[in-house]
Amino acid sequence: MKDKKSLVGVWVEASRPKTLTASASPVLLGCALAYYDGMFDIVPAVLCFLVALFAQIASNFANDYFDFKKGADREDRLGPERAVAQGWIAPKAMLVGTFVTLGVTCLSGLLLICFADWRLIWVGIAIAVCVLAYSAGPYPLAYNGLGDICVLLFYGVIPVCFTYYIQTLSFSLLSFLLSVALGLLSVNILVVNNYRDYEQDKAACKRTTIVLFGRRFGRVFYIFNECMAFVLVLPLVLEAPRWILFLFGILFVLCFYTTRELITLEGRALNRTLGHTARNVFLFAAVLSLFFVYMGTAL
Repeated sequence: MKDKKSLVGVWVEASRPKTLTASASPVLLGCALAYYDGMFDIVPAVLCFLVALFAQIASNFANDYFDFKKGADREDRLGPERAVAQGWIAPKAMLVGTFVTLGVTCLSGLLLICFADWRLIWVGIAIAVCVLAYSAGPYPLAYNGLGDICVLLFYGVIPVCFTYYIQTLSFSLLSFLLSVALGLLSVNILVVNNYRDYEQDKAACKRTTIVLFGRRFGRVFYIFNECMAFVLVLPLVLEAPRWILFLFGILFVLCFYTTRELITLEGRALNRTLGHTARNVFLFAAVLSLFFVYMGTAL
């Protein structure tokens, strides 16, 4: 029984549970926007959560496998330990796990067609391709400076807008602007990761934006993303009840201290900053969602 528990534990760790809020946050916000418009439906909402969650897990498994194969996971790795590199999970088993979780993602996505239309299949194909193309193939996106764009799209714009669309059968400018704001904060999770791994990525020829433009760029990029996210929601916050304004004030302070961590910490200490950045993404989505649910109920 102990060994079985340990096996489950390593698979859970390989899924990187501390960062899974990045996939739940945009779906939560999309659902809150649908509720605000009086068109929230629990079944497609749950399916959207499953698609987002298992897509991220599949991506994490794929990164674990392909980074190992490409030699990016070295003994001097500063981030959380990888399952394949540590010998906890065999490479073949991790590859199988990647396709199993990707299969669950696709199945959940196909069920969503019942609530919208067949054209959603193109979104599903894009998600599946990006899960693999992020770290695999002849031109892996994460190795060629395109990881940040992928995160903005697949952890911001696409999940927020299409979660909203599936329940309302329409798009809105508000959902797009909020999806960009949330996506920019999600990009910061990747920024911290690449900022921490600058030397290791450079040695492995992994051309992240931090490797391409330097660590100073990483700090400026992180601050820019935070500022733009708050600027995009500022018109809403100014019209919100005072208690929402108070919650955003707390969130702003948390972001300030997380930014200071990025600037002052080095090496493995930045793993804490990574967790705090993921926390900020979730809190940003949660406060906005709370606002829209409150306003939808008041109407």
